[in-house]
Amino acid sequence: MSHLKNKLKYLVDVSLKRKICTKWFVIANVILALVIAAIMNIDSVIKVFGGDFNEKTTVYILDETSYSYDVVAKEINVIDKSLNEEETYDIKKYDKSYKDLKKLIEKEDNAIGIKITESNNTINATVASESYIDVIKYQVIVQALNSSKTAIAMSKSNIDEDVLNQIYAPIDIERIILDETKKSESENMDTIMSTVFPVFILPFFMLTIFLVQMIGAEVNDEKTTRGMEIIISNVSPKVHFASKVIAGNIFVIFQGLLLIGYMALGLFIRHIVGAGSITNVISTAGIGDIGSILSTEFMSKLIYIIPLTLVLMLLTFISYALLAGILASMTTNAEDFGQLQTPIMLILLLGYYLALMAGMFKGAIFIRVLSYFPLISAILSPSLLVLGQIGIIDVLASIIIAIVTNYLLIHYGLKIYKVGILNYSSKDLWKKMFKAIKEK
Repeated sequence: MSHLKNKLKYLVDVSLKRKICTKWFVIANVILALVIAAIMNIDSVIKVFGGDFNEKTTVYILDETSYSYDVVAKEINVIDKSLNEEETYDIKKYDKSYKDLKKLIEKEDNAIGIKITESNNTINATVASESYIDVIKYQVIVQALNSSKTAIAMSKSNIDEDVLNQIYAPIDIERIILDETKKSESENMDTIMSTVFPVFILPFFMLTIFLVQMIGAEVNDEKTTRGMEIIISNVSPKVHFASKVIAGNIFVIFQGLLLIGYMALGLFIRHIVGAGSITNVISTAGIGDIGSILSTEFMSKLIYIIPLTLVLMLLTFISYALLAGILASMTTNAEDFGQLQTPIMLILLLGYYLALMAGMFKGAIFIRVLSYFPLISAILSPSLLVLGQIGIIDVLASIIIAIVTNYLLIHYGLKIYKVGILNYSSKDLWKKMFKAIKEK
């Protein structure tokens, strides 16, 4: 037994050294560290190159009516406040000509000019900018101008000022959800799933692809160089199969930990440069008050979501490693394996997109059933759990199904592996595989 353990350990060590102890692995991870740190400090990077996430848009208002400026400025601020925590517009009154205003706008990158005129006893507006205006910013201005037009028209109708103030005062809204199990913060959880959550599931998606391709490439390399015959003459196919699965999973876990370390480095750099919380970048990117959502409802769920997700991910890594090893043993070259791994990639991609669109399938039975599917449950189940579409029991069921799937892959896959690794002909290969499965 100890002799088998030594052989297994030796094969695992050799496999890991072929992956980790290379200059390309070091170069790739240095680049990854720099890219991740830069992305997590994107606001500081933009500032270095002359930009600023928190830079206000300057709005110059040329009021040729002499009575519209205050109303328009107030409406822009009211609408802006309803969308953002901090003011994003710096509104200034412009007293020179429209020709001078256009010259001023041409010199400033982040400025908008509004000329307000009167025609047929109603106001009209011209909006000018040097380049394109962000869609959201333009809609804010258009909405503010429309509201201002109505307000000015009503004021001209000799309506009492107190009545006007009551009409345009922001309404106080108390949000009540009759279902006591629901919380108002969760109404914005769909936004998190479509914007923030992909950042967390993308590394798992990429690591799984690396795992499948890595095991397939190793097995095919050993077969094409005839090194497989030498290896199998010294160790059993069972030990060889186990070494590929163990080495592959150790590698992706190690790479995953490195990615977490790079994220920690990015957060440390944010702390050093004083860039503030990472949620500030998310909020200023136009996703609203997502920072408060992340710090309350979402964070409270992480206590049980993280452990369950990690267990599912580990079991799924094992499933893909087993499947990749089995398929690779059946092929005679890398091209054949590339064709066989296409269905695996499609299944993985399906799980990724289903997780992104999970909020669209509220109450759908089929999405709940798919969350039990072992090859995509690690991606889909956590997203559905966050949205409240499934419970902890469902995730535990997914874990049990993944364990059973791995057992079946080991039990029947090993029989295929024993036949496939020493087979160098694709003739009647599937017949040989099915025959191997039927053998006791």
